[in-house]
Amino acid sequence: MAEQQSAAGFPEIKVPAALTFAALILGFMIGTLLRGTSIEASVLAIAQPAGTLWLRALQLTILPLVIGLVYTGISQTLAAAGGGLLARRAVTMFCLVLLASGTMSVLLVTGLLDLFPIPASAAAALSGDAGDTGTVPGVAEILSAMMPENIFAAAAAGAMLPMVLFVSLFALAATKLTQAPRQALSTLFEGLAGAMMVIVGWVLMLAPIGVLGLAMSLGAKMGGDAVGALAHYILIVSAAGLVVVLSGFVLALTLGGQKFMDFARAMLPVHAVAISTQSSLACLPAMLVASRKIGVREATADFVLPLAVAIFRATSPAMNLGVAIYAAHLTGTPLSPVALAAGVLVAFLVSLSSVSLPGTISFVVSVGPIAMAMGVPVAPLGLLVAVEMLPDLMRTLGNVTMDVAVTAAVDRGKE
Repeated sequence: MAEQQSAAGFPEIKVPAALTFAALILGFMIGTLLRGTSIEASVLAIAQPAGTLWLRALQLTILPLVIGLVYTGISQTLAAAGGGLLARRAVTMFCLVLLASGTMSVLLVTGLLDLFPIPASAAAALSGDAGDTGTVPGVAEILSAMMPENIFAAAAAGAMLPMVLFVSLFALAATKLTQAPRQALSTLFEGLAGAMMVIVGWVLMLAPIGVLGLAMSLGAKMGGDAVGALAHYILIVSAAGLVVVLSGFVLALTLGGQKFMDFARAMLPVHAVAISTQSSLACLPAMLVASRKIGVREATADFVLPLAVAIFRATSPAMNLGVAIYAAHLTGTPLSPVALAAGVLVAFLVSLSSVSLPGTISFVVSVGPIAMAMGVPVAPLGLLVAVEMLPDLMRTLGNVTMDVAVTAAVDRGKE
């Protein structure tokens, strides 16, 4: 079960994550068995177009969904920050953790891929039809892309960085309007996001078919090399989530004033629920109990923890940016420091918008914009999304650990 919660006003979407994963394994097995046989060409003539069409349908939904969710997420965050001193302290802490999470991912994932590079054969298996990876854009090119002459032309070209920045500024400007037009805009963008989530849900319901086609093609071409690449990917990206878990302990011990064993014992039931449900929302009652065990004021926990579940995903920048960097290495796309900085910025902004989404949908709407902003082809995401149910476990553990740690830090800051 992927991590999922229902946002107010958004439809609840169920994604066949286990079935998609099974289709991935089955596709690799069938493709490998077909290698060199007389029916290989005729079977792949059906499988390849099916996988390609599904991947294109998935890419088609990214931009409009991001527009709706970024506006809604930024508006919710700004509204929460205006809820008093405690709210501002909590939102400030959320933002600092999210920025640190993305920065850590750049250093960690890049370093791990330098130490443990993707095998050449495995990279060829998972890179997909990346096309021309281009060259490293310069500072002037990236700054120019951030301020296009025509925002509609930028949208038509799929330029994600200027779109995310523009929608963020638009949401900020909308806070200066009177109640009626501000509410009208919120309703419009929430409706856009909700409708697009339904479409994405429909597309992802077909994921077992699309992934089966993609996996059969890869299995026929590369055999077991693709499976080895997926295992390598899961370990690298999960490592970024593990660092967030450990950072939650560090934050609790330093700014939260906790003792290691006390915090660890309090978090055990929370982690048990997280492992069994992979849902931050389902962990909320256990997190409230854990906060009381470590001495957090009841008033603070009752306010900060529900707010954290609603608008805060500590692992989102770390793991989503890690996926984008991994995709860059898969496709041989060079990443300049400026491109990585742009990735951190977009990962931060998009993380505010990926709340209350199933893990698979969050993967699509979060990683896609980051990769596009960095100039990384999104073709590999079609297969990587099939194994998201495994890294999603680390996402939930990191999120709930950091939720409680930040709550403890905010409560101590009141003293």
